[in-house]
Amino acid sequence: MIRPIVKYGEETLHRHAAVVLDITADIHALARDMVETMYAAPGIGLAAPQVGAPIRLFVIDLSLGHDHRGLITLVNPEFVEREGMQLEEEGCLSLPGFNATVARPERATIKGLDLEGHERFYTGDGLLARAFQHEMDHLDGRVFVDRLRGIKRDLIVRRIRKQIRSGKW
Repeated sequence: MIRPIVKYGEETLHRHAAVVLDITADIHALARDMVETMYAAPGIGLAAPQVGAPIRLFVIDLSLGHDHRGLITLVNPEFVEREGMQLEEEGCLSLPGFNATVARPERATIKGLDLEGHERFYTGDGLLARAFQHEMDHLDGRVFVDRLRGIKRDLIVRRIRKQIRSGKW
């Protein structure tokens, strides 16, 4: 089932997500819905808070669904190591129409549980490292605009507030 994506300004996006204590049938169903929602958007990553579920779960697939082996689903993920820096433009399904250049690690190793409860480790460079950090930010109540400073951040936030006031958000 495709779920509605929560947009910037809604409380769920700005709160720290809760640890998943038990991987239940509901968690499995949520993960399936998140994958379907991510592909339909289309996007390369989606965190549970983006569909209104304030728990520590995300899905990533750089192939946009073209290679099922590329799908990563992690419960209670955490960083093991991050290094380097890349400056690339990114957007977010919760901030449609907005992009900005964000500093992120060039390489990241992350661990978490798969849907069977087994611990998994992934190491990514470039776009995958960026996706890990982006989705982890969502689990920590942050969006990419929170990493911006100055005029660029202010401009995006003002434009969003204007769209909210006019009912277009």
